[in-house]
Amino acid sequence: MLAASSDLGSSAKEHPSGDRDRIVGTWKLVSVVYEDAQTGERTPVLGAHPKGCQIATPEGRWLALVTADGRRVPETDQDRAAALRTMISYTGRYRVEDGKVITKVEAAWNEAWVGTEQVRAYRFDGDRLHLESPPQPHPNVDGRTVRIIVTWDRDD
Repeated sequence: MLAASSDLGSSAKEHPSGDRDRIVGTWKLVSVVYEDAQTGERTPVLGAHPKGCQIATPEGRWLALVTADGRRVPETDQDRAAALRTMISYTGRYRVEDGKVITKVEAAWNEAWVGTEQVRAYRFDGDRLHLESPPQPHPNVDGRTVRIIVTWDRDD
């Protein structure tokens, strides 16, 4: 899964016209791994069994919601801050080009993402979709530069 980004994009170059159709649908979260850009260390930061859903519509709408394994109902402001750090959620319009899904973020759990383009290289493995971000500072890990590797199973 963490082969070089060029490997992730190779399936898109082989089947460019059908990839958008393959991405369209509902996907159930399998895993989220952050890879530290400096150390290469891989961490399942949202636990062994995170929860989430991703929806890509034929009309070009993208919605992703990811939550950590073992979250509790927040009772204090500190709990609510922790809950915010144990999720990722954003939506916007997406396009598929050059082996990447690019989402122009319209709303997000973190306002810093609004107005940005989130770029993910993609690769299919049967009914499994692997998405990988370029290395970037991430607000959920104190701004450290990480690559986000997310794996989804088709859930249509």
